[in-house]
Order: sequence, then C-alpha cells, then structure tokens
Amino acid sequence: MLRRNASGRVAGRSETGRGLQASPRAPRASDVIGSADAEGESRGPRPRRRSRGRRAEHTTQRPASQTTATPQVVLPESITVRELAGLLSASPIDVIKVLMANGVLANINQPIDFDSAAVVAAEMGFEALEQSATEEPAGDEVEEAEARPKSTKFNFCANESEADLKPRPAIVTVLGHVDHGKTTLLDAIRKTNVVASEAGGITQRIGAYQAEYEGEKVTFIDTPGHEAFTAMRARGAQATDVAVLVVAADDGLMPQTREAIDHARAAQVPIVVALNKIDLPGANPDRVKQQLADLGLTPEEWGGDTLVVEVSALRGQGIDELLGAIQLQAEALRTCANPIAPAAGTVIESIVDRSRGPLATLLVQNGTLRRGDSVVVGTVWGRVRAMFDERGNPVEEAGPATPVQVMGLSEVPPAGSIFRVVESDREAKAVVADRLESSGESVRERRPATLEEMLGRLQAGEIDELNVIVKTDAQGSIEPVVTSLENLERDGHKVNVLHSSTGNIGESDVNLAIASDALLIGFSVAVDPVARRMAEAEGVEIRSYDIIYHLIEDIERMLSGMAEPTYEPVTLGRAEVRQVFSVRSGSIAGCYVTSGRLARNAQMRVHRDGKVRWEGAVASLRRFTEDVREVREGFECGVGLEGYNDLREGDILEAFTMRQVPRDA
Repeated sequence: MLRRNASGRVAGRSETGRGLQASPRAPRASDVIGSADAEGESRGPRPRRRSRGRRAEHTTQRPASQTTATPQVVLPESITVRELAGLLSASPIDVIKVLMANGVLANINQPIDFDSAAVVAAEMGFEALEQSATEEPAGDEVEEAEARPKSTKFNFCANESEADLKPRPAIVTVLGHVDHGKTTLLDAIRKTNVVASEAGGITQRIGAYQAEYEGEKVTFIDTPGHEAFTAMRARGAQATDVAVLVVAADDGLMPQTREAIDHARAAQVPIVVALNKIDLPGANPDRVKQQLADLGLTPEEWGGDTLVVEVSALRGQGIDELLGAIQLQAEALRTCANPIAPAAGTVIESIVDRSRGPLATLLVQNGTLRRGDSVVVGTVWGRVRAMFDERGNPVEEAGPATPVQVMGLSEVPPAGSIFRVVESDREAKAVVADRLESSGESVRERRPATLEEMLGRLQAGEIDELNVIVKTDAQGSIEPVVTSLENLERDGHKVNVLHSSTGNIGESDVNLAIASDALLIGFSVAVDPVARRMAEAEGVEIRSYDIIYHLIEDIERMLSGMAEPTYEPVTLGRAEVRQVFSVRSGSIAGCYVTSGRLARNAQMRVHRDGKVRWEGAVASLRRFTEDVREVREGFECGVGLEGYNDLREGDILEAFTMRQVPRDA
C-alpha cells in the first residue's frame, strides 16, 4: 500500500531503475524530464514537491547541492497509466507492475491519483512535483504552445520555462546510398576536405560537424551509406531534427536509399532531398523525382510537400539552396534548448582508443557540457577530462546541438543512449549503482521482440501498430505480401511495413529491426548464419514462411492482441430457492437445480420479480454436509453467496461464466 514517511514523502520501492531513455511515443507538452537549477528549484512553474520514494529518501541524506540533477516530472492530481508511462519514458507494463507491487490495481486507461503516480515516478528515478491549477499558461502562451510542432523524440528541455529556452541549431542527419556523395556534400558545406580522411572514401564512423549559413549554425551528422553500417545510420536518424536524403541523379533510388527513407520515416523526421551529381552527363532528375513520388516523397514543384534541391557537391552548385531548404524546415520546427541547464543529450558513437581509453561522441541536446562535468549514461559514468570538436581541437564547453568527443568515461557507452550531467562523481556513482542493483543489467537493454513479448506489449496498449520488415525471394512476391499485410486491420490497429526488399535476411535487416523495434518476416528466403546469431543475441524475432496465408494468419493473431478482449456471459444452470437458512456466516439458500448445473467456481445472479437483484461470486456449494464442485439438474443443494444475505424463497439463482468472444476473421 502507499504510505508516507515522517517527512511527508510518499514511500515506495525501487525496482525498475529504467533511467532516462527515449520513448517510442511522442512526448506530450506536459512532459517534464530534465534537471533542476543550482538552487534545487525546477525551472519554469514552481509546483510543490511531494514524493520521491525510497530513492528520494536515500538522496536526501546527501548534501542539498548534490540533488539538483535528479530528473523531475510534474504530475496532475489525476493521470492515466498510459499518460504516466509516456511522461516517464517507460513501458505501461512496468508502470502497472509497480502499481501492483504497491497494492494498486489499474489498467492502462484507468486514472490514478497523484500519490500513486508519485510512487511510480520514484521507482523510475524521478522526483514527482504536483501541478497546481494556477500553473497553466494563458493567452498567447497557450497559443504558442499549441502551435509548436510536437516531436516524437525524447524531449530534453520539457522541464525548462519559456523564458530560459533559446533557439538552438537544427540537427541534420545526412542519409543515402553508398557513393552518392553524402560526405562530399558535407565537405562542400564545411569547405574542408573530409573525404580524404575516410578509409576507401567511405565513411566508417558517424561524423558530427557544424556549419554556418547566413550567421546561423547547423549541426550535421554524416552517416555511412554502405550496407554494413545500417545500424550506425539508424542511430543517426534517431537523434535528428531533419533528414537530408542524398540521391545521385544518375543512379536514382538504390536499396540503401530506400532503407534510409524507412529509417527517417521510423524516426518521424521531415525529409529534404539533395539530388546530387546533377552535373553528370547521365543525370536524369525527372526520373529520380518520379521514383521519389512513387515512395510518397512528392516534390513541392509537383504539388507535394517534399523539398527537393538539385546540387553538385563536387562543384559546389546548389549548396546555398540546400542550406536554405534545411533552414526553412528548422524554422518550422522551432528547435530550442536551455543553454544554462546541466547538459543532456545522445551518444552518437563510442570507441576504445589505445592511448586515451573510452571515447564517446556526444551530441548535446539541452544545456551546456563543460570539462570537469560528471556524466551518467545508462550504467556508465565518468568525469569529462577532455573534449574535442570535429576537427580534433580541444574545447572547454559545448552548448546545445554541439557534437563533441569526450574522454573520461569508465567504459564505452552504447550508441544511442541518453547521457546527462549530475552534480558530482559521488552522485554519478550512486545513480549507476542504483541502476545496476535495481535492474541487474543495462538500462538500455532492448526488450526482445519475440512473438510472445509483442503480444504482451500489444495487449497492454504499449504499442498500437505492428512494425514489420519483409524480405522475399523475388520482386514479384513483395507486392502481394506487403499488400496483404497492409490490408490487415483489427479494431483500428494495422501493420506498418517499414521496409521490404528481396534477398536473404542479413545483418542490415536485423540492424533495422533493432533500431525500429520491428518483427522480421522472411517469405521463401533463408537467414544468413551471422544475421541469425545477431538476432538471437539482440532478441529480434525472425519468422519465416513459405505459404502466404500462414503468414497472414500469424500476423492476424498478433493484431488481435492489440485490442482488449471482449467477454460474454454463458449460463451454466438455474436453481430455485425453496428455503433460506440463517447460519453464523450469513444466509444459505436451500435450492433445487431446475436446469443445467451450479458450479462452485461460477458467478451467480439472483433474479427476483423478473429483475437481477445481485451478481457476484459463490461462497459455498454443499450437498448435505459435504462441499462439492457442482450440482446437476434434479438435485438439491445449499448455496452461500459472497457478501449477500438478502435471499428469499422463490428467488431464482443463475450460475454463469464469462467467455471471451472470438474475433471475426
């Protein structure tokens, strides 16, 4: 049960230790996940503090100056389980488990009070603050908040007040097929020679750079285009505001181009197309634009909403127009951050250097990272001993949307993880120790996408559509398989085909499934041994089929799990009450079974004068002095009802059970 300690805080247990991680859902405007200021007060509205659970009680033993980096969440007096899970970037299943452990039973759509929500927040490592009715923005502030585009990515500055938020550079990821000129394009933008430093002219690690256009900075993330680096490209798409898709005008859309489009769509970011190599004799921009339109990226000049800019990275042609298109998208997004807050952001890539130890490329997305800061990322911690910009120059600090390479972490953090600055090394160690003790494993561990686990997530309402990746043996098989899947619908839930192509299931397919929490479907294809081992290690489900209706039936079962099951009563039997006996525990009905049977584990209704007077459980069922499981038609018995004693002669007892209604095929 929920309880308060002497200080008035709500006490709970600390078992989940999920930490800060990205949520698969779009953050709401009320999301508050961030850091407090140097005095321990949250930025923005100042709601009164209420609860932090056992983790909070432990934290209060530290000096006050060391508690300011604890993430905070502002909660209303009442909130549904689904909404709370979204605020905490947690699974609704985990929220329900914590509630059950504390004596609260609630389903995903059921509202819970502040105290219950505060216990869950404490379990997840957050300080719960109660939102007062006077804290709602008014007038222009409301209109501005509603006008601001909603991001589907982790909201790093949701806890910051409007007064503290400042415009930050847009974060742009460059995607595309191998050798279509992505790094050359960045080379032209930065006016440096990056390509020469790449092995074989192909980008081997994510590079993050900053450039200026008309006095405004733009942060670029260059991702590899080669198929072997699909996982790295997926990480880049998850930490971006805008995706620039580079397509060679002479080659058109290639397999990795289509895959890159799927990554950008999975990340739900706007796409700007850079039609590169427009100066080559074989360039055919209209053909490429038609290919883009066929995939739903209709150019603006054709009446669509996709910005397509013709460029020649080698000659520097069209670069200003491309930067203008990017800036236009960035202005629409209104990217902002609080530069004076403790830093938080994403790990872009990490390596182990022989001489310098673990190195991590961090993208600061809120606050300012400084040399000497204590950093926590998952179960890795460290103090920033040195920072370097994209050119290898040492820097003392890095503001919002700035990429830096950092020395000083205890080990290599997983790429794609969320990092944040805490008050001291002592607090960093305590946070990591708490997470290790609570979870026994990395907070970044991905939930296995097995069929059973997916069904559990769908039934809990954690996801409302099923992401799948389809591989077939021939091009002619793609359309019927994909069309059949996309036509499936159960109670408003559908299949989302992220990517489809021909060939065996390989490493890049597994990487895409990892990045997008998708099910891998193979139709008449084999699975590469390396890909199978990788899928088993990462918990990715691969399902293979040779007959299409077997595939459809399997997916239909998964979709059926998305909606809450419906039940109907099934009558087992009826009995007439012929005499009522008073006993110490209440009343016992002496009955004669007129039809069917009465069962001890059944539900019971009491009918009187043609109306249902009561419905509930059976407390006892006896024949003479013996307890029995059931009594059939034509026999007498004694029936006790759970919590109901107003029985009368002539009442009709109806025994029934609840049966799940099968869904229509």
